[in-house]
Amino acid sequence: MAQPPIFSFEGLALQQGGRWLFGGPTPDSGTPPIDLHVLPGDRLALIGRNGAGKTTLLRLIMERIDADRGQRGVKPGTRIVFLEQEPDFSGPGTLMDFALAGDDAPAEHEVEAIAGQLGIDMSRLSETASGGERRRAAIARALAQDPDLLLLDEPTNHLDLSAIDWLEDWLTRYRGAFITISHDRTFLTRLTRATLWLDRGTLRRKDIGFGGYEAWEEQVYAEEARAAERMDAKLKIEAHWLERGVTARRKRNQGRLEKLFQMRAARASMISGAGTAKLKLSSDDDFKSKSVIVAEGISKTYDDHPIIKPFSLRIQNGDRIGIVGANGAGKTTLLKMLTKELEPDSGSVTHARTLSGVMIDQQRKLLEPGATVRQILAEGGDWIDVRGVRKHVQAYLKDFLFDPGLVDTKVGILSGGERSRLLLAREFARTANLLVLDEPTNDLDLETLDLLQEVIADFDGTVLIVSHDRDFLDRTVTVTLGLDGSGKVDIIAGGYADWEAKRKQPSTPTKTGSSTRQAQPRGPLDGASTLTTGKPASLPKISYKDQRDYEILPARIEELETAIARGEALLGDPELYSKDPQRFATISQGIASARAERDAAEERWLMLAEQIEG
Repeated sequence: MAQPPIFSFEGLALQQGGRWLFGGPTPDSGTPPIDLHVLPGDRLALIGRNGAGKTTLLRLIMERIDADRGQRGVKPGTRIVFLEQEPDFSGPGTLMDFALAGDDAPAEHEVEAIAGQLGIDMSRLSETASGGERRRAAIARALAQDPDLLLLDEPTNHLDLSAIDWLEDWLTRYRGAFITISHDRTFLTRLTRATLWLDRGTLRRKDIGFGGYEAWEEQVYAEEARAAERMDAKLKIEAHWLERGVTARRKRNQGRLEKLFQMRAARASMISGAGTAKLKLSSDDDFKSKSVIVAEGISKTYDDHPIIKPFSLRIQNGDRIGIVGANGAGKTTLLKMLTKELEPDSGSVTHARTLSGVMIDQQRKLLEPGATVRQILAEGGDWIDVRGVRKHVQAYLKDFLFDPGLVDTKVGILSGGERSRLLLAREFARTANLLVLDEPTNDLDLETLDLLQEVIADFDGTVLIVSHDRDFLDRTVTVTLGLDGSGKVDIIAGGYADWEAKRKQPSTPTKTGSSTRQAQPRGPLDGASTLTTGKPASLPKISYKDQRDYEILPARIEELETAIARGEALLGDPELYSKDPQRFATISQGIASARAERDAAEERWLMLAEQIEG
């Protein structure tokens, strides 16, 4: 027998900013009112575009705002805790004072226990604490309250990789229910078991984790397009755009990923010994002629602690460089030295004379709330110059997933994510051949992240990215600079997964001129970063089995995709679980197995393609 929900909303409707966000003025107008049920142990991803109302829904659950209509129900004794995206640290005092404030404050020893695991000093003054320290303090306060239902709004923002790993491990062992809003695909895929999709005022639920969300999204849009064929032309066009736009973006991104893998393979042959941190071409003179940033022996030390040990790097036009590491490891220091914002203690940095950059940092300046979107983008006019091409401001808004009708909307009405997207639209319009992005994914929804990946992939110049978003790095960068906190900088051909695999690989001495492979392959370029000379390493001979797998795996991957889609369609029956829970479990297990086999097959095929086609 199914357990009763620990929280529910029935018939929820809310008006905000002069429009009905959910529902309408009467039950028969606007979009349908929202029904929400949270079961014990639910692990829910809350998905939707910026401005769809995701954070607003969490605030309604917490009664921070009142609904215009609807009935809220909470199982007696249920403790609900909200980890806000931007908690209020404006009051005086320490981080511990913040954690213990309020009527529902946790016990101090519970806060200290979690803070110790997160590595945060709670005696630090709130006003001088960094964004990462504040985020850890907020997490310590939330988790120490022992919630039955935990609401997480962008929990990984401002966290470094070690803190994200810790939080994922804690949530894996957590026995309560949680709803999370996050742009971190890796975080969502690893943790969630069901998805709430907030789309155009409608809330859908499907008992699949985030890993199956994109296929579900395409299925829903395709069904809407078919239904719209019997309706008026405007609705038909809108549904067609949604279906084709989403599907086309997925296909374009697959093509871009294939191109990215090819770029990584080319880069692997340019990487010399892992300890020298230098990129070369077989013709070094040819490389130098294409270099836009050249760092020779740069280093930085603070208080006798080496932040960056002597390090050399040549960056070519078109490179996508990712910089990763824990908070305090020196990522921003390295970035500032490469962009000549900070002088190194030793060595030199040289820029090409034609280099012109745009920087978008994690402490983005707030846009003037009273200004309109038109004023921000086009100084009040109708046209905007986008990297030398004249475009109508409303057409440009559509490029960045805005409703063109928002052109005269004031910035103060937009959501935090929409303001971030507007800032990206303004900055990407500038003429430049260097993009510097410091934590660019904060506050962005998943569709905007897809768009950002497209913009980066299509950008003609060079890109430097500091990010903790593992999936984003895997989808965008050709080379990763990994900082371990000791001052050493590793250069890896590939993304975050390749750097992580390299860190986990036992360090064994290799003969000069030889190459090593990863013990446990994680990506399409396993072992590429361990080349020990500036010359391309000779690839191993292709066996008959490898050649055979290379030829047959694409068909097998397609079969698995079909099986996954078929299984997800069966799970789409809302009555299946109540009618036949055993069949539901069998289908779910089959989908999980098919996904695992598909992922392994894709990894193997990409590895073989690198060897055979490279």
